[in-house]
Amino acid sequence: MNNKVLIIAYYWPPSGGSGVQRWLKFVKYLPHFGWQPYVFTPENPSFAIRDESLLKDVPIEAEVIRFPIWEPYESFFRIAGAFKQKKTAKPTDLVSTNDKSLFQKLSTFIRANFFIPDPRIFWVRPSVKFLNDFLRDNEIRTIITTGPPHSIHLIGYKLKMKNPSLNWLADFRDPWSEWGFLDSLKVSQPARNIHRKLEMKVLQRADKIITITPFYVRRFEALSKRKVVLLTNGYDEDDFKNLVIQPTEKFVIRHVGIINEKCDPRPFMAALEQLIITDAELKSKIHVDFVGEVHSQVKNFIQASSALASVTSFTSSVPHKELISMYGKSSLLLLILTGYKDAEGYMPGKLFEYLATGLPIIGTGPENGDAANLLASTGAGEMIEGDKQEKIKEKIMEYFSQWKTGAVVLHKRESEKYSRKNVTKELIELL
Repeated sequence: MNNKVLIIAYYWPPSGGSGVQRWLKFVKYLPHFGWQPYVFTPENPSFAIRDESLLKDVPIEAEVIRFPIWEPYESFFRIAGAFKQKKTAKPTDLVSTNDKSLFQKLSTFIRANFFIPDPRIFWVRPSVKFLNDFLRDNEIRTIITTGPPHSIHLIGYKLKMKNPSLNWLADFRDPWSEWGFLDSLKVSQPARNIHRKLEMKVLQRADKIITITPFYVRRFEALSKRKVVLLTNGYDEDDFKNLVIQPTEKFVIRHVGIINEKCDPRPFMAALEQLIITDAELKSKIHVDFVGEVHSQVKNFIQASSALASVTSFTSSVPHKELISMYGKSSLLLLILTGYKDAEGYMPGKLFEYLATGLPIIGTGPENGDAANLLASTGAGEMIEGDKQEKIKEKIMEYFSQWKTGAVVLHKRESEKYSRKNVTKELIELL
């Protein structure tokens, strides 16, 4: 292969979760189109979710370079031990704004205002030093950086400054200076100014800017005053080729993914509570399952209601392979965008996997946003504003009635364009 590309990514198998899927799947399919992928990733990263099953998707053609990283987390854990704090925390509770100890408040302040853009900043300088020689020795002329963590983009920036002829693509899976996560961390104004300055350097210097939703395209174009390319997430058809949708004894509504402090399923669950209190048949037949970590405040809300607690279960994160079989045992898939900043521009990776199942999707969030438009164009489901309780209730009962008669229609219209292989074709055009 004459075409070579280096992808610089923090999240890589055996790391699990949504952050790893995008570029893992691109790397899987790049060799199909004549491109040799190299992946530069930390040797000893700090991540919350581990999924060994994803290693099977790394193609034999890919050369993975694992480079040591120093992160302040181990020091944090040692100090936490001295303060008798828990060594580990669930990702859903890391930036919770309530019930924080003085130590947690202080550590969050330091993380937000001293480690800019993020605690992986210490990886930038040694990585640039190593990669400068590696790119030359291997005659690699194209690099891709993907963030968050956005410090990864600073590696690309510094390599580009040293080698102006490099073709550098900066991929934003989330916003940077406008990211809602900065609000959760309570980042100070001086720190925000530094974020904006660093972000602008990347936006001005990268040869191409890529992001994942139409809304993010518009926002990054407004910031950079230049063209930004849309390259959505997708689903891997290989993962779903053996999927079998099975008849379920109960009407199973399943949500997949982390519920953090910004993701609010309470409006949906409140509407459901009203239904099962008044409808004995629905209560006896329905089951709601949250797969993945769920914020403690949401769990408390559900468990405080005897009606909801009786029909709801919480399943810990499972390997991706097992998740596929769980899709097959679902009746309706739940998408929660209520609570997110700029929710109209949010299309999480799981949405595309939801599409691949063909199952109906019900979501709470903006009715005119990117996710709503995607559901409408594929005929897969509907987004409903969280405050429209009656409409949510009507939609739940509509899907319940379909399930009872066995008339649930699987939706595949237009969804094939979002297969990982087809989205990789779009990436090849950029390369």
